[in-house]
Amino acid sequence: MSRFVETLVRTAAEGGQLRGMVTGEPKEPVRRTWAEVHEQARRIAGALVAGGLEPGSAVAVLAGAPALIAPTVQGVWLAGGSVTMLHQPTPRTDLAVWAEDTVKVLGMIDAKLVVLGEPFDALAPVLTEHNIGFRMITDLFDGEPLAEPVARDEEDLALLQLTSGSTADPKAVRITHGNLYTNVKAMVERAEFDFAKDIMVSWLPTFHDMGMVGFLTVPMTFGVELVKITPAEFLTGPLIWPELITKYGATTTAAPNFAYAIVGKRLARVEDENAYDLSTLRIALNGAEPIDESAVQSFVEGGSRFKMPAECVFPAYGMAEATLAVSFAPLFTGLTLDVIEADALEADNRAVPVPEGDSRRGTEEVRSFAVLGRPLDGLEARIVGDGGKVLGEREVGEIQLTGPAVTPGYLTMDGPKPTQDDEGWLATGDLGYLIGDQIVICGRRKDVIIMGGRNIYPTDIERATTSVEGVRAGNAVAVRIDAGTRRERFAVVLESKLAGDTDAERRLQKEVAARVRDAVDARPYAVVVLPAGSLPKTPSGKVKRAATAAQYSDAIARNAS
Repeated sequence: MSRFVETLVRTAAEGGQLRGMVTGEPKEPVRRTWAEVHEQARRIAGALVAGGLEPGSAVAVLAGAPALIAPTVQGVWLAGGSVTMLHQPTPRTDLAVWAEDTVKVLGMIDAKLVVLGEPFDALAPVLTEHNIGFRMITDLFDGEPLAEPVARDEEDLALLQLTSGSTADPKAVRITHGNLYTNVKAMVERAEFDFAKDIMVSWLPTFHDMGMVGFLTVPMTFGVELVKITPAEFLTGPLIWPELITKYGATTTAAPNFAYAIVGKRLARVEDENAYDLSTLRIALNGAEPIDESAVQSFVEGGSRFKMPAECVFPAYGMAEATLAVSFAPLFTGLTLDVIEADALEADNRAVPVPEGDSRRGTEEVRSFAVLGRPLDGLEARIVGDGGKVLGEREVGEIQLTGPAVTPGYLTMDGPKPTQDDEGWLATGDLGYLIGDQIVICGRRKDVIIMGGRNIYPTDIERATTSVEGVRAGNAVAVRIDAGTRRERFAVVLESKLAGDTDAERRLQKEVAARVRDAVDARPYAVVVLPAGSLPKTPSGKVKRAATAAQYSDAIARNAS
């Protein structure tokens, strides 16, 4: 039995009667202990094994209700299978396209079964039409409990995590039992979890690695109290998030940067200063996309009215290829920014610090990036230049990782591909530098805009754009045009409630262009204004730069300045 499954079973037996998972908020909250979840999982595992599931088989899960997802994924692990959380269709999804994409994924992972649950049980006819075999989760609850977990080794697959890239072809990260155990154990140790006292609140989707690994697998493995709602419930009314933190005295939560920006602004508008109590929050993990200091500031200022400690902000770096977490900032320090010279970064790939009190701070002559802490146990980081040379402190290059938390490879439409080179190093595609052993990320290698010999980072453009009134927080993207040529340029595509008002759009475009020019000393080729909900995004809410460039190429050309 792997260490991961062994810990799941031991947790259910030893502490599972005391702590558990609350689902159904805000309308019909129901709490089940982890022991009860485990008993449901044993029944599901028994039904799967009786139905012919063989050890190592890939099982795809399509369900939205956390009360169904938790016992199902644990049941698959007890039965010796690997889990793939399928991307979920939304009300605006074309089901024919979704079915076609899903068939691709199922073929790629060689799935033997789809288990289907609420609210997606109505999709059964779509699966049948495409000859996709499935079973309903509720039917699996009737199985005879599996007496003993099916034995699996550390090298066997536990999770096939679908990536959220912008290409049409799917890709899944192969996460082993050993990867999973190493990373979840390192996370709770670095975060100094007290399993008996910590309480987690999450709305993150379980088909994204932060929601699946960080805020379902971690609490289920170690028996931490969890309050779990769906992304739809958060997006319908974002203030449900602080409501649940208040109601349950939560200590730990997480989200991408855009969500903190939204909630910070909402909290600032709440008139009743006794509406929430956020004083119990010790970790508000910020990850999955570049950290925007203005979004953090908005969240901290909004939360401070409700006793939230500013030091609960917890910057983190993670990626599915490292199972989930790569590095955590030190506890109880909040957001720490490294302020550096813009010219040295853009022209020489060096992160030259600008000291406190320097007159250049707060001007376009500096750039600032979040300090993301040192790698977790099980990971080692280095910075590598274009020629493969390992770089020194404060030299900017590609971040590479190695260690037992680094996954062995991908499954792709063209077959398996490794994530690591011959020496065991993973090239992350992220550009950054080290301060001692602490990681700082500047941006993605593929997104950097090269103009006049300068490296312009899209995050700088996007932060300048979102500082303009009328631009929706977290909904601006800088895209490369004519990448790799002497004519390389960039455009800005943003969402605004002003979209559709011709005069207002023009004023907004001019203000954005001026603000961007002041920030990066380069003028955008075009500024495109879209209504809310237009930008293509990943399942975690990150804007897709490449997909935006492709989808709105005609609009960019029409709006060229």
